[in-house]
Amino acid sequence: MPENKFHTNGLSDAQVLEAAKKYGLNVLDYKKPNRFKIFVLGFFKEPMMILLLVSATIYFISGKISDGIFLAAAIILISAISSFQNARSRNALDKLKDFTKPKCKVIRNGIVTEIKTEEVVIGDSLLVEEGVSIPADATIIHSNDFSVNESILTGESLAVNKDKSSKDNIIFQGTTVSGGLAVAIVIAIGSGTKLGKIGTSLESILEEKTPLEMQIGNFVKKMAVAGALVFLVVWGINYYHSLNVSDSLLKALTLAMSILPEEIPIAFTTFMAIGAWRMIKDGIIVKQMKTVETLGSATVICIDKTGTITENKMSLAKIFTLPSGITDLDRKLSADENRLITMAMWASEPVPFDFMEIALHDAYSKNTPEDARPDYQMIHEYPLSGKPPMMTHIYENKSGNRIVAAKGGVEAFITTAVLSPSEKEAILQAVKTLSFEGYRLLAVGQAEFVGENYPKTQQEFPFEFLGLLAFYDPPKKNIASVLQHFEKAGIKVKIITGDNAGTTASIAKKIGFIGYDKSISGDQLMQLPEKELQETVSKTNLFTRMFPEAKLKIINALKGNNEIVAMLGDGVNDGPALKAAHIGIAMGKKGTEIAKEAASLILINDDLSKMVDAIAMGRKIYANLKKAIRFIISIHIPIILTVFLPLVLGWKYPNIFSPVHIIFLELIMGPTCSIVYENEPIEKNTMDQKPRPFSETFFNWKELSTSIIQGLAITAASLMVFQFAVSKNYDEATTRTMVFLVLVTANVFLTLVNRSFYYSIFTTLRYKNNLVFLITGVTISITALILYVKPMNAFFDFNYLEYNQVLVAIGAGGISVLWYELVKLWKRHFKTA
Repeated sequence: MPENKFHTNGLSDAQVLEAAKKYGLNVLDYKKPNRFKIFVLGFFKEPMMILLLVSATIYFISGKISDGIFLAAAIILISAISSFQNARSRNALDKLKDFTKPKCKVIRNGIVTEIKTEEVVIGDSLLVEEGVSIPADATIIHSNDFSVNESILTGESLAVNKDKSSKDNIIFQGTTVSGGLAVAIVIAIGSGTKLGKIGTSLESILEEKTPLEMQIGNFVKKMAVAGALVFLVVWGINYYHSLNVSDSLLKALTLAMSILPEEIPIAFTTFMAIGAWRMIKDGIIVKQMKTVETLGSATVICIDKTGTITENKMSLAKIFTLPSGITDLDRKLSADENRLITMAMWASEPVPFDFMEIALHDAYSKNTPEDARPDYQMIHEYPLSGKPPMMTHIYENKSGNRIVAAKGGVEAFITTAVLSPSEKEAILQAVKTLSFEGYRLLAVGQAEFVGENYPKTQQEFPFEFLGLLAFYDPPKKNIASVLQHFEKAGIKVKIITGDNAGTTASIAKKIGFIGYDKSISGDQLMQLPEKELQETVSKTNLFTRMFPEAKLKIINALKGNNEIVAMLGDGVNDGPALKAAHIGIAMGKKGTEIAKEAASLILINDDLSKMVDAIAMGRKIYANLKKAIRFIISIHIPIILTVFLPLVLGWKYPNIFSPVHIIFLELIMGPTCSIVYENEPIEKNTMDQKPRPFSETFFNWKELSTSIIQGLAITAASLMVFQFAVSKNYDEATTRTMVFLVLVTANVFLTLVNRSFYYSIFTTLRYKNNLVFLITGVTISITALILYVKPMNAFFDFNYLEYNQVLVAIGAGGISVLWYELVKLWKRHFKTA
């Protein structure tokens, strides 16, 4: 935390507790949803639950009490499973929201400390600086060149300058600091703030569904419509033959239950929520669900240099002055060099929070015997602005002596300072030399000014060029391997930085960055016509001297090239580009609140390698969800056709299954798809594949056809065993038992086989997922109990099977699924992964 130099101690711990007790915490008191009411309404919106209720009611009315009790128990069990899954998802999302809660700085007990914004109390001393979202309404008591963007309240996009003496000296919750720094005393929190009073309208805003969510919703709706139509046909056929309303209705309901894939929406919610929570544990905060979907499709990632490629540990390494040239700091400095460091310090913020400015204050303290900082007061300030940017501070002491100091990009001073051609050439040669060695450069100037009519812009001052400061920020140790991981995964990397081309190219070359020798500046980029711009951003990987408009233009041009763009940023000027990117990524430690607010994903520890993990996790979640849904489709097809075909084809036992059998199969499938597959590890070839096209529909025909063929193969096996049993003159109960065993066996083998559509079952059995064996073991155990425990056997209307009958059923069920291992073998030997 920065040192407290603001002459205020803030609240004590006791005062904080008293204020919290008296006024509450800084939260908006919106109406909380009634979860029980939501559960009940959700229950009656579920088609499967309605079918179960109707079936149970018919059983009770017709006197089949035990069947009715079973279905009632099934309703309770399915509700419990659904509630458990929803609770898992909700808890994961609640924890996610807790992690994404913004933090702020306050002065308490005389110390600057960081807390969650909800812990702010009335009377707190807020410390707000550039890029911060203001957490409460407060009155300014101290400021340095402070300006605020209040567009969220006023609609006005221009920043407003404020200080303690201005008429409007109040800052408001939800607005953002555009520049400078301020200390303000909190006067309103939560619903009592100006934003809170108008914020109740947020309650009516509904969260927009993601593309994948809509695809799944449409698929389930279509299946529900198909189920309704088939239900009417089957009811009609059965009633025509039996003239029994309740019996024909039960048989029709059996088929309707088999058609509804109600597990798919549950699986989707579970995978996305639990996946997001897993990412948090890996240091990645996903703010929006749609980001999980998009991660696996990212084709380009745009990254900054400072703090992303480099350590962001600025150390002043060398200096340049026109009299002395380039020199090191490990010796006694000349008067010109001391003056250079002194003016660089005056051009920095009085309370530095930037690593470069901290290094300048440290260098001043080490090289100046007498500290003049307490004697001078800042009387005017020009914030960082211009292309390239520069900033100017004006100080004055009690004697009326003034200091006008400025620092910024080298080009800014070459155009504003009075320099001879030979001096300009010497400066440019120094820039070239130092940039080639990878140093980050800062030019420093000084001006003389008398009077109160300050120039409108800082560029109007007649600056004297004092020299250059060369800072070294070493590359991160793991950055080269991180970039190789991106390249291996088919993701292009673009460096977008405000630094100059020489320094950036030098660092890029050191880390083995592809395309380090070709760059374009922000000014050059802005002049390109649209078509040429799209070609340039495609072929160029190094973008230097960038500013907000140029960054945004790069993102939009890449999107115009049909790239799925991830953009990493940390500053206020990164906000527009982060918002425009498909995946906006903010740094958790050095990122401003504006960057975090604009981003959809936050790297908690500012580690780019976590972005590789995030993309891998995104691909894994998507792949596992797809496995689950393909499993659901594959296993639903044989259930539907085994119920439907014997009826329409007029076979000997036309209604082989009742609702109790279908519900049992549903109870087996639910945990498999939404628990087992969600816990599957990432496959080893996942990050070797190209990004998934974002336009690709989740239910594409190539993959859907595989699931359909698998389902038809299981159907063929169940119907062949059906006919085999009939040909052997087995009774209906024995036939039912054998067909049921085929479906359960196929379910178990399908769970194992579909864990990968590329690697063999022997490979996937070694995957670390204990839930596979737990769920499979439970399924086999319960099936054995149903087949051989007399009361359960009788309840399901089964017969004991002989040894050869069990072998036929299990053999058919196994073969109906295991044939796909031959397809996977062909893929491994004749196709690429």
